[in-house]
Amino acid sequence: MVNAFDDVLSANEKFAATFTDPGLRGVAAHGLAVLTCMDSRIDPLSMLGLGKGDAKILRNAGARVTDDMLRTLVLSHYLLGVKRVMVVAHTDCGMSSKSEEQVHATIKEMSGLDSRSLHFAMVSDQESVLRGDVQRVRSSPYLPADMPVAGAIYDVSTGRLRVVVAADAEAL
Repeated sequence: MVNAFDDVLSANEKFAATFTDPGLRGVAAHGLAVLTCMDSRIDPLSMLGLGKGDAKILRNAGARVTDDMLRTLVLSHYLLGVKRVMVVAHTDCGMSSKSEEQVHATIKEMSGLDSRSLHFAMVSDQESVLRGDVQRVRSSPYLPADMPVAGAIYDVSTGRLRVVVAADAEAL
């Protein structure tokens, strides 16, 4: 019987056979947290010229600042050395290609399931949503008011970042 994970477990065996513990600590060596989309075209460390151990990478659909992302940022700041945050959305994002209603309809059509109890936080205006998400981090009562938070959009076709909200600028 073929296991759905045989390919990745086999790859891990090969990886582990030559793995050497680099001795990295669990803190963000560059004091950076990057909240970005789960899109597999994005390689956050390479995109920013960083390596293993340099930053905390947080990912979800659409690079949204959800309650769970805020919880993770608070833990990252107080326990893992994060002193600055960059929220990075990207071009050609699936979260901006449909409305919330369209996503629910697609799920219903494909599975028969009613998903309306879930909120997917679709993105109708990427720059506006990014500005709001940056502001949400900045206004968290659990994070330092002076912590630098920036927002950018990564172009998946060129590899370039375009800063939408500078760390020293007002988000809204």
